[in-house]
Amino acid sequence: MTQQPLIRLGITGGIGSGKSTVCALLAQKGIPVIDADAISRACTAPGGAALPAIARAFGDSVFEAPGVLNRDAMRVLVFDQPYARAQLQALLHPMIAAEIERQAAQAAASSPPCIAFDIPLLVESQRWRPLLDKVLVVDCQAQTQIDRVTQRSGLTAQSVQKIMAAQSTRAARLQCADYVLFNESVTIDEIQHQLDAIFPWLEISSRHWKNRA
Repeated sequence: MTQQPLIRLGITGGIGSGKSTVCALLAQKGIPVIDADAISRACTAPGGAALPAIARAFGDSVFEAPGVLNRDAMRVLVFDQPYARAQLQALLHPMIAAEIERQAAQAAASSPPCIAFDIPLLVESQRWRPLLDKVLVVDCQAQTQIDRVTQRSGLTAQSVQKIMAAQSTRAARLQCADYVLFNESVTIDEIQHQLDAIFPWLEISSRHWKNRA
């Protein structure tokens, strides 16, 4: 059987859109998922590689204790001050990109049919689109985003709206999309059906890959 070329699939969407749900369904199919947010959190966790540079750039006010980032303080800073947000991104993005490519090379060694890259800032950054074959945007109404995030995180609606305002607009994300999965008032099964319709090769290809393992 001719081996299918590896597809690098970007997954993105606004906060609360349901990217994690979609990525979990892909992972259940055996598709490796590389999570940019998880990598970012690891870089800023206690002992993380980004902490020395963050301390030099922002000082002690964004730390709870030496080596422990105060995420709430940092969130307030970067969403109130666009320059601070750009400065933080300039520190983090090269570290995140290097780890993403390291994980991608590791995943590609097993010859999967596809690698999914969960990248919240895919549209905002010019770095990612040229490195991906296709982009799937997980989409929903703005009010749905606010409702989901306030219910799961305890953030106020105003805080969620600030986060959304710092992200690309819904229109910009949709313009970037090769595929759109509409995650509005749907069940997990209905999301899976949308994935199956978008990627009809997914079931056969991923089963073939898993059977080789």
